[in-house]
Parts: sequence; C-alpha cells; structure tokens
Amino acid sequence: MTLRRHPLALLRPRLSRQGLLSASELNALPDGWQVAACGIVTVRQQPQTAKGTIFITMEDETGPVNVIVWKSLRETQRTEVLHARLLAVHGVWQRSEEEGQKKGYGAVRNLVAQRLEDLTPLLGRLGTSSRDFH
Repeated sequence: MTLRRHPLALLRPRLSRQGLLSASELNALPDGWQVAACGIVTVRQQPQTAKGTIFITMEDETGPVNVIVWKSLRETQRTEVLHARLLAVHGVWQRSEEEGQKKGYGAVRNLVAQRLEDLTPLLGRLGTSSRDFH
C-alpha cells in the first residue's frame, strides 16, 4: 500500500508502447479479444479442485485483473508463473455478463493466459510480494 502513485502509473507510457493494456482498458473490451496486459502479481492460487490450474490476480494503477493459467502453460512457463512480480500476460479476454448475473454479481472477467513474460526488472528495487496459496 502506498499513498503515492501506483508504480505502474510511472511505467504506463512504456507498457502502452509495448501494447500492454491496463485493467480499465481490458474491462471496456468485449469477450474473445486477443489482448496483452501487465500488472503486479498480488495473489497466486492453486486450489486442489482446479486440476492444476493456477489463478493469478494482478493489479495496475486502474484496478485488478484475474488471470487463468491452465496446467499446460504452467508446466512450460513455470518460472514466470511462480516467481514473476511484474507479469505481462498475452491471451484471450473472457467477459460474460450472463454468467455473472446467474451467480448474483457483475460480469465475469478473466484473462486466459497463452504466453507469460516476466517484467520484474522494470520494478527496479521496488519490493513487492504476493500472497500465494498452493
């Protein structure tokens, strides 16, 4: 937590030039788009019932992004999945208003990862940590 600007606000021009969208830009997109986004990893979860799927929450200066990493990608990009503090995710944007309404809340929004990039060096000496539940 900081009382100053979010670290990604300072990196946003560089991230935008690389085609990495913010959480607010993602939320405005329809279902099924190929996208790329970047955020500081705040949570990693691997429920036993998920059959090897890892759920990552990352955040930027505009909000959180929920990421789904299927087991096959986790196995090929294990280092990025488990150790990146600043993560770029390339994948498919999922957005379902109907699914959320069935469950009594807003739209279900997820970024299904197809490729991951560890951009942690861009954070410099900034210390961050995630809450990891395995």
